[in-house]
Amino acid sequence: MEQELYLHHHIIVNAGQTPTRIDTYISKKLENISRTQVEKAAKAGLIIVNDVAVKASYKVKPNDDIKIMMHKPKKELKIIAEDIPLNIVYEDDDLIVINKEAGMVVHPAYGHYTGTLVNALASHITDSEFDDEDDLRPGLVHRIDKDTSGLLVIAKNENTKRHLANQFFEHTTYRRYLALVWGDFEEDEGIIVGNIGRNPKNRQLMYVFPPDGELGKPAVTHYKVIERFTFVTLVECRLETGRTHQIRVHMKYIGHPLFNDASYGGDTILKGTTFTKYKQFVQNCFKICPRQALHAKSLGFVHPTSGEKMKFETELPDDMSQLIEKWRKYVETMKI
Repeated sequence: MEQELYLHHHIIVNAGQTPTRIDTYISKKLENISRTQVEKAAKAGLIIVNDVAVKASYKVKPNDDIKIMMHKPKKELKIIAEDIPLNIVYEDDDLIVINKEAGMVVHPAYGHYTGTLVNALASHITDSEFDDEDDLRPGLVHRIDKDTSGLLVIAKNENTKRHLANQFFEHTTYRRYLALVWGDFEEDEGIIVGNIGRNPKNRQLMYVFPPDGELGKPAVTHYKVIERFTFVTLVECRLETGRTHQIRVHMKYIGHPLFNDASYGGDTILKGTTFTKYKQFVQNCFKICPRQALHAKSLGFVHPTSGEKMKFETELPDDMSQLIEKWRKYVETMKI
């Protein structure tokens, strides 16, 4: 008796797609699926293209209908409304602006079913109007990482979501981040250009590829030095694009990982002296701000209904404020 198969992913290939091996195509298309996993699935007859099981070497063509099957049903996620306090900066009938604290995941996903910003919003916004009740990201038009703090705008209805999403797509929004990074800069400002895509060796992380290559998506980050602390620097970052981990991976790319960014090597002592007192000082700094030192400080956009230009600013959260003040005092004592 044949074992029943269940649909987990359904992909319609773009009309402009160039011929590409299906294991490569799927591993780039879907998060958290490696090329090896695709190869195993294909060997088991679980990769179906145009109703026919294919091998991992099959080359996808424009408009191919790809179905990825599994022997177990896909675990369904449902949004559970939770009464979680939110720092609301602004709210009206169409949208809400939140100052997210570090440590909060934005939307439910495998491994984070509850306690997310979306769970909190489901409790706060009881009359939202969205077409798809199964959408796990209702109203989200952008996001910031779990351990990044700062401003997010969330739509309350489909019309607002569509208008805001278009502004982010066209790069007409105003976004400024503050980051404490390792090292000093020769210049006061600069531009980082480099495609961003999944790290081939670890798909949980991102990686910078050549800007003129086919790998990754184009990404541009502008930065400006705000304050120098000899071994670390406070910079303001302006995004032209909004790729996953963009500031974190771009800063690592130019040799300035974010302070205490464990994913990109910023949680070790990268600059400074060999003195024991200095090492202890940095370890204390890590304890004060136990996450990457990144805050989404400013957010601006055009209101989809009124057409009004809106701009919001937030103060640095306590952990980053204390961290910066500690470095400021340390540098002052060095000068004495």
